Amino acid sequence: MLRLPRRLLLPPRRAAATAAGPGRRLLLSTPIFYANGPPHIGHLYSALLADALHRHRGLCGAGPGRLSTGTDEHGLKIQQAAAAAGTSPPELCERVSGLFRQALTQAAVSFTDFTRTSEPRHQRAVRHFWGALRDGGALYKGSYEGWYCTPEECFLPESQLAERRDAQGRPCKVSLETGHQVHWTKEENYMFRLSAFRDPLWKWLRDNPHAISPDPFYQRVLCWLEEDLPDLSVSRESSRLQWGIPVPGDSTQTIYVWVDALVNYLSVVGYPETHGEWWPAAHHVVGKDILKFHAVYWPALLMAAGLAPPARIFVHSHWTVRGQKMSKSLGNVVDPFACIGQYTVDGFRYFLLRQGVPERDCDYYDEKVVKLVNSELADALGGLLNRSTALSINPSNTYPCFSESCFPKILDYRGTKATGRASAEDYEFVASVASLPLQVASYFEGFQIYKALECVALCVRQTNSFFQRHSPWKLNRKDPAEELWLDTIIHVTLECLRVYGTLLQPVIPHTADKLLSRLAVEPEERGLSGLTFLPRYDGKSCPFEGRQLGPDTGVLFHRLEKSRQHQKETRKL
Repeated sequence: MLRLPRRLLLPPRRAAATAAGPGRRLLLSTPIFYANGPPHIGHLYSALLADALHRHRGLCGAGPGRLSTGTDEHGLKIQQAAAAAGTSPPELCERVSGLFRQALTQAAVSFTDFTRTSEPRHQRAVRHFWGALRDGGALYKGSYEGWYCTPEECFLPESQLAERRDAQGRPCKVSLETGHQVHWTKEENYMFRLSAFRDPLWKWLRDNPHAISPDPFYQRVLCWLEEDLPDLSVSRESSRLQWGIPVPGDSTQTIYVWVDALVNYLSVVGYPETHGEWWPAAHHVVGKDILKFHAVYWPALLMAAGLAPPARIFVHSHWTVRGQKMSKSLGNVVDPFACIGQYTVDGFRYFLLRQGVPERDCDYYDEKVVKLVNSELADALGGLLNRSTALSINPSNTYPCFSESCFPKILDYRGTKATGRASAEDYEFVASVASLPLQVASYFEGFQIYKALECVALCVRQTNSFFQRHSPWKLNRKDPAEELWLDTIIHVTLECLRVYGTLLQPVIPHTADKLLSRLAVEPEERGLSGLTFLPRYDGKSCPFEGRQLGPDTGVLFHRLEKSRQHQKETRKL
């Protein structure tokens, strides 16, 4: 029986700086997307989550950061897809990779690195990583047989299979999770001693309870570690798979596509020479369907190569369309290019990040997008900016002065009778907005961006209520007392809008820029680390008070119209 060298049974030493605190480097990553077909909104959702985290961190001034993405271009699926399209794998990958880069760019994903696994720099990193596994005694050659799923590029145990009938009515086995058909395969492959890493993986997760978020996915991985953890096939016979990276020193074998793909997180930071400047300060954003690859196989492979696991793995669920799983056969795959064209870049970004809940699958349909975006961006946020900057109530087009006599500071507004013009409800509302930046930061840290946006949307509604409650358009600017209160109402409202615009930059960058420019907030004043709200209430100076507002560029966000397809469906009903 082969025994694993002692050093592989010990968890590797973690680099000195792995946290993502101030001044620390951090690599944020999306999965690299499989290049056998064009992008859909599931791909875009992964990228937008990572992009929002990356932008938020940059606005916090948290130190050097990178956002990596790219395309996974090897494997049997690519080989078969190219053959079916009457083209070569390199030509297919060139075209599809271009589509992904275009979609991410159009969606304003601020990636710093785009990795293609067909690139020489990546292939060199994979060969070196394979050598580290081999030299450490983590690989052996053995005969392997089992049910292989080509679409998922992996072997599946009997427990993850179900009996079905194929298109011709013949009995067949399929993956329980995806429904893809599997085929019995027997090969001589290189095997990875995954079974030896149960205890190191268990210790890693127990010592790092936030390594995998949200918690239900952390618990799922712990359950997997309680089950059998068989050794893993990490190569395929070259006669079956030509499109991939050959095993160093053995041209009869091709490196398994998932090992190849996972190494992108190292190749992007300069493995094997300069990766230590970044690794393991990495946060991976992945879909739940590839959780086992990232939370079990990848950390084990890293440990075997003498490297620490990534600092965190953020996991999200899937998007359905009107309650059904997206699939080519149903013809309901949602095209991100069409969505961006129909709902605008910021509109679609906002919808996915506001409605997407990582713990559970979320449903997409046109009416839902239109209703949400119109309500929260066009009407609530845009309407508030339009009303509070209208020349009819703010003829000087400035950030007006705040009156402490109209809105005096009260330590306990619940038990004290107001002496100014502000009501107890106003004090409660101002307290909500004051606590918003910390709330939003906490939700971003916990990978709950949708909750951060929920809090912002609630405060926007409260600000509209405040503005409506005091009806500044009814106040007489010629009356000195009323003018003080009128200016204070506008000042508070603009301060709220400044906070919302600043906090929304990671999610709707174009709209937030337009809002902040209208308020004359300079680029260097848009960071999150020094964000304060209503300093005049605390007796401090406000740098915006008396400042001329920026140019009026029109409606902040135009209302969306329902798609023609939906209008046709509605008419039929």
